[in-house]
Amino acid sequence: MTIALVIVASLLGVAAAASGLGKLAKKPAVVEQLTGLGVAASAIPVLGLIELAGTIGLIVGIWVAPLGSAAAIGFVLYFLGAVLAHVRHHDKAKDLAPAAVLFVVSIATMLLEFHR
Repeated sequence: MTIALVIVASLLGVAAAASGLGKLAKKPAVVEQLTGLGVAASAIPVLGLIELAGTIGLIVGIWVAPLGSAAAIGFVLYFLGAVLAHVRHHDKAKDLAPAAVLFVVSIATMLLEFHR
């Protein structure tokens, strides 16, 4: 279980870090997509910081189980919100897919955290 947890948590961490850095850098495509979903431009860096904090939580959580569990739960909620935002705006599957995949990976990470 531990090897699977490290692999899945690392994949989620890398994806979330890349996403968070894109938000912090205010990449035009990211800003356009998020503002199109109704996210205030001033909230975009905050979302990026949340993703980076979660990534740190996952990494440290490999050794400190409660932190890893908390980070995984946080990502489940974060990406659930992202999926709901895309669904609410009737986005096409290609726009919804990244959030949906990360939501599923977050759930897998959370379950692995709980079964270590």
